Amino acid sequence: MSKLEFDKAVKKKQVEIGVKLRTLPDKVIAARRGLLPSGPAQKYVDSEVLRYSDPYVPLLNSPLKRSGIKSTVIGSGRVHYDTPYARKNYYENRGLGKQGMAKGGKRGRLWWERMKADHKEHILKGVKRISGAK
Repeated sequence: MSKLEFDKAVKKKQVEIGVKLRTLPDKVIAARRGLLPSGPAQKYVDSEVLRYSDPYVPLLNSPLKRSGIKSTVIGSGRVHYDTPYARKNYYENRGLGKQGMAKGGKRGRLWWERMKADHKEHILKGVKRISGAK
């Protein structure tokens, strides 16, 4: 059978198939995966951010560190440090304490950014586990 004959035979046997694909609404899928606001994945992220940030937060007498735990509503998607000097410390702290950056430690300014650089993959791995992602 030549190519031309084969092509004619194939063209004669073409069949059209209609397919309808139905999916669940986005919110239902997100709820099943634990990805809604205040869901298990968000609660995990908030608590892990607090836990991993702990060694990076400047520490004098620990009110700044404790304010993160007291002021953050787990599952809100917002980690909040509520002291009058939290903002100044976040942007300007020089890390001169015993465990400060200037002395080889982790505590000092921009603690969220530095924690994220060190632990983002661990947090994302946990979210994937919770949501059933691969």
